[in-house]
Amino acid sequence: MSIRDERKQQSRQALLDAALRLSVSGRSFSAVSLREITREVGLVPAAFYRHFQNTEQLAEELVDQVALHFKSLQHQFHQIYFRDPKSSILHGLDYFLLAVEQHPEIWMFIIAERWGGSDKLRQAIAREIDFLIHDFSQALIRLDHLRQYTCPDPEECYQLASVLINLSFTWAMTWITVNQHHCTASQQQEKTLLHEQIVKQIKLIFRGRSQATPVVTA
Repeated sequence: MSIRDERKQQSRQALLDAALRLSVSGRSFSAVSLREITREVGLVPAAFYRHFQNTEQLAEELVDQVALHFKSLQHQFHQIYFRDPKSSILHGLDYFLLAVEQHPEIWMFIIAERWGGSDKLRQAIAREIDFLIHDFSQALIRLDHLRQYTCPDPEECYQLASVLINLSFTWAMTWITVNQHHCTASQQQEKTLLHEQIVKQIKLIFRGRSQATPVVTA
């Protein structure tokens, strides 16, 4: 890659990063103007069109990048259990919450635009979430096989994956909200209580499933 191409790629990524920051600053992505995005990175508005046809195209690429982040996170999460099939399901919770803390803007963007974005943006997000659910359901089947359980109904695994993926967005947004408070003893207490609440919810979900197949929950 030439220096010129590298600089162009850097400018393109800077626009994507700026759009993400602005879209989680209290407004929806559709409320962020092209002029605001370019001003955020020190470019003139006309420079935007060297990289994207319009803000809609930028939004679609932003969804693609966020989806890649989620897929990477999901892959690392799965490895926790594939490396050690006897690991507790709850063992990955701290890993998940840490990932949310490290990149809260990604979760805030998807959560907000999943319901409040343009039709095209909502469809793009829904498609990526469906992919995540499908991949997660396949991982659950493989994990059951490693633990030498009776192979479950694939539909059961899909529904379980759907419940957990959708709940993960609720858990992420609640965790982000708690972390936005000032670091005080009260905040730490809130985090502890929230962590305990999520643990209870996970145990309840898998307790129901364990009626058919055993599962490690602690």
